[in-house]
Amino acid sequence: MLTKKKAKKAIEKIAKDLVKIYGMRKFLKGFAFSKVDNYYREFEATFEYEETPDQIKAIDDVLSDMESEKPMDRLICGDVGFGKTEVAIRASFKAVMDGKQVAMLVPTTVLAEQHYQTFTARFSSYPVRIAVLSRFISGSEQNRIIRDLHVGKIDIVIGTHKILSERVMFKDLGLLIIDEEQRFGVRHKEKLKKYRHSVDVLAMTATPIPRTLHMSLMGVRDLSIIQTSPADRLSIQTYVAGFDEGVISHAIERELDRGGQAFVVHNRVQTIEAMADTMRRLVPRARIEIAHGQMKERDLERAMMRFLARETDVLVCTTIIDSGLDIPSANTIIIHEVDRFGLAEIYQLRGRVGRADVRAYAYLLISSSSSLTNDAQKRLKVLMDFSQLGSGVNIALHDLRIRGGGNILGFSQSGHIKAIGYELYLKLIEQSIAELKGEVWQEEIFPEINTDLPVFIPHSYIEESDIRLDIYRRLSTIREESELDEMVKEIQDRFGPVPPEVSNLISVIKIKIGLKKIGSPRLDLNDSSMIFSFSKDTPLSSRKLLDLVAHSPVSFRFLSDQKLEVASKKKGLPVTLEEAGEVITQFGRCARNS
Repeated sequence: MLTKKKAKKAIEKIAKDLVKIYGMRKFLKGFAFSKVDNYYREFEATFEYEETPDQIKAIDDVLSDMESEKPMDRLICGDVGFGKTEVAIRASFKAVMDGKQVAMLVPTTVLAEQHYQTFTARFSSYPVRIAVLSRFISGSEQNRIIRDLHVGKIDIVIGTHKILSERVMFKDLGLLIIDEEQRFGVRHKEKLKKYRHSVDVLAMTATPIPRTLHMSLMGVRDLSIIQTSPADRLSIQTYVAGFDEGVISHAIERELDRGGQAFVVHNRVQTIEAMADTMRRLVPRARIEIAHGQMKERDLERAMMRFLARETDVLVCTTIIDSGLDIPSANTIIIHEVDRFGLAEIYQLRGRVGRADVRAYAYLLISSSSSLTNDAQKRLKVLMDFSQLGSGVNIALHDLRIRGGGNILGFSQSGHIKAIGYELYLKLIEQSIAELKGEVWQEEIFPEINTDLPVFIPHSYIEESDIRLDIYRRLSTIREESELDEMVKEIQDRFGPVPPEVSNLISVIKIKIGLKKIGSPRLDLNDSSMIFSFSKDTPLSSRKLLDLVAHSPVSFRFLSDQKLEVASKKKGLPVTLEEAGEVITQFGRCARNS
C-alpha cells in the first residue's frame, strides 16, 4: 500500500507537468489557417501517386487542425514509404500560401538533404523559397540562410537540430514539422516546447517510442495512423539466424545479381573495419564502403552520397542509417547482433529496405556468444509476427508491453513501474490526468462472456489468416451497435451469409457493448440461466434493480450483492444468448439517470 502511495505521489507530479505542457494548447489561441481553396486543389492534383485511404484521412486531419484556432499537436504514425512526407508537404503548402514560414526538423544531415530534394521537386512549379540548414552547408551560407529566415525571404527551412539554435529566428513561423521525433533528446525537446504553445506542430514517425504512443493513446496528443500500404508494395521477407558466412554471401550475391544494393549493420565502431574486410572476402566483386557517426563530417557525407548515387554496392554501417532514408535500390539488409537492439530500432532498420516494388530481404543475425534474454526473444517474436506491411503501430504497442511506458515526460519512472506493475502505473497516470482536467475518472470495463457456444470465424468462411485477423481486430474495437451493424453488412457483402459461429461472435460483441453500458464486467451463460456480475461503479440504481427483482422473483435472484442470476425462458444456449440482450435492455432502464 505504501509503495502504491509513493508511486501515486510521483505520478501526480508527472501528470501535472504533462497537463501543463499540453493543456496550454486549449487556452492559448494559435493561427487559424484558411479553408482549402482551388489553388490548394491544383497543388494536390500534381501528386504523381494515388493516395491511400489512410493517407487521405491523415491529410484531412492535419488540414482540419490547421484551420482551427487551437495550436495543432498531431503525431502521424506510418511505416516507411507509406506517404507521411506528402502529408507534411500538403501542410507546408497550406502554411506558405497563408503567408507563414515552415520549419522541418530532422535527425540526420543525409535525411535533411533527401527531404530538401523531395520538397524542391514538389514545389518546383510554385514561387516557394526552400533552404536546407545542416552541417554540410558552409558557415557563410548558414549565416545567409539565418538572415533570410529572420526577414522572411525563406518560406521553408529543412534542417537538423541547428534549427533550434538561439541564432535562428523566424519572421513568422506558422508550422513546425518534426520527422522521427523519437530520435531527439530531452534537451532538444525542451527547446521545442516554446513552439508548441502557439505554433502548429506536426510530428511524424514510423515506430513511435512507447512514451510518445502512450501520450497519444491517452488523448494528450492527437494521433493519425497510416496503415494502408501503397498498391505496389511487398512485405519484407525476414529471417532470424546465427552469424553464417554462407547465408551472408548468398544474400549479398543475390542482391547484386538483380542490380540492387545491400546494408550490413554492425553497431560497433571499433570493429567495423574488420566487418567490412569480412564482407570484401565473402563477396569480392562488391564495392564496399563504411559509414558511422565518428567519421569526419565530409567523409561521412561522401560515403552516404556515393551509396545514394549507386557508386557503392554494400554499405557496412552503424545505426546511423535508421532514420527515414529513402534508397529504393537497396533491398537487402543484414543486421549483426540483432539481440542488442530494441524492437522499434530493429523495425526502423529493417524499414531501410522494401521501398520499391521488388521483394526485400532482412537477415537478423543473433550473437553466437550469448543466449537470448527473455525480452530479446519477445522482441524477435513480435517482429516475425508482424512482418506484414503497416505494422509499425502494432510493434510499438508490443514494445509498450515489453518495456513499459518508460519516461512519460523524459524522467525515469521505471522504479515505480517495477514496484506496482505496468498496468496499474498507466492506470494511475490516466486517473491523475483526468482528475487534473476536472473530469470524473472511470475505469474502462472490458466485459468477459463465458459460454460453451462456438464463437469464432471459421477458416472455411475466411481462408486468408491476415484478413481473418484484421476482421477480429476491427470487431474488437467496436464501441457502438451502429458500428457493429455496419461491420456485419460489410462482412456479409465480402464473404457471404455468416455461419452460426460468426453469428454467435456478433451476438457476443453486441452483448459486450451492452454490458459495458450497465457496468457489468462478466456474464456467465449456460443453457438455463445467465449470471451477471456488477462492478462497484455500475451506473445502475440499486433501488430500481431491487424493484425489478421484486416484480419477477421467479426470473431474478441475487447470488450476492454484486451477482444476479436470471433464469432463461427457454432452454438452450443460442436462445440464452438472444435473451441476454433483452435482459441488458431491461437493466438499462434501471440506470440512475433514466
